[in-house]
Amino acid sequence: MPEIRVAIVGVGNSASALIQGVHYYQNAKEDTSVPGLMHVNFGGYHIRDVKFVAAFDVNKDKIGKDLSEAIFLEPNCCVKFADVPFLNVEVYPGPVLDGVAKHMEETFRVYDERKMKCADVAEVLRETGADLLINYLPVGSKSATRFYAQAALEAGVAFINCMPEFIASDKKWSQKFEDAGLPVAGDDIKSQVGATILHRNLVKLCLDRGVIVGETYQLNLGGDTDFLNMTVEDRLITKRISKTEAVTSLVPYKLPTRIGPSDYVHFLKNKKICYINLKGRKFGDRPIEINVKLEVEDSPNSAGVVIDLVRAVKIALDRKISGALISVSSYAFKHPPIQVPDSTAKQWVEDYISGVRKR
Repeated sequence: MPEIRVAIVGVGNSASALIQGVHYYQNAKEDTSVPGLMHVNFGGYHIRDVKFVAAFDVNKDKIGKDLSEAIFLEPNCCVKFADVPFLNVEVYPGPVLDGVAKHMEETFRVYDERKMKCADVAEVLRETGADLLINYLPVGSKSATRFYAQAALEAGVAFINCMPEFIASDKKWSQKFEDAGLPVAGDDIKSQVGATILHRNLVKLCLDRGVIVGETYQLNLGGDTDFLNMTVEDRLITKRISKTEAVTSLVPYKLPTRIGPSDYVHFLKNKKICYINLKGRKFGDRPIEINVKLEVEDSPNSAGVVIDLVRAVKIALDRKISGALISVSSYAFKHPPIQVPDSTAKQWVEDYISGVRKR
């Protein structure tokens, strides 16, 4: 099969885990299982078919570096679990726009746009022959996300939106990609076993067993730049919507809910700790309460899901499918165009791979 040429926006911890993961599993046997991937051979594409061809960032220490080096530079703190060879992929300066909050300027070591010219993103995508662009911008990057989505349209490449700005789930934007003959998948990546997928399944378990859920909350702590960025509530509007709707969409009635990032604890680094509380009523109106703690390395938790997404989007390009990819988005994202139970979404993806479902 031909290679899948991937461009990345945001060379942070998530990009580091993704790039390391591709090299870590490049020789995986197709008759084995890989933790975090649906299939080693996904619709004819192996993990090693993923090739990175372009990257954009605003960190002056990463700009101009090879991508293989940039993913290990501070403030990145994703654990190193694979040796990444020289990729011959230069990190280009992307536009700052609203991708950097005021309190993150020093941490992100933002380059001076008055002294360094921003890259022509669409032109870079064309010159490098990218098939698709992955958006890993920080939470709250409303204008920047739309800038890159538009650049993808202009360059004729597909778009995977891993952040909680609504592109694939926005009818106007998904229509733009459909009109351009390009697929789009999103929004807001759902980890392999993260806070959202665990919370969703606890709620579904209660509903399936006849428990009336009365209230629930989810508190998340972390120590990487993602959590530092999210200490400003103004940048969390769509993030809270995305995480909350991922859970409440399963419940056929309204209930008191509080879900979202809660605090930044610097020494946790790329570790994420989640506390989930759920209260309900069972037979005889007797109370039931569930308390769960989840602890994970945050960035590797989503990398495998993105590797599957990259291959799913390439299948769409091969089949000339345009617009929002419903099946893989419902499986892989917190705020997809259509919310369905996770078991249903997983079957949809299998049907999509086999061609039973178009998108």
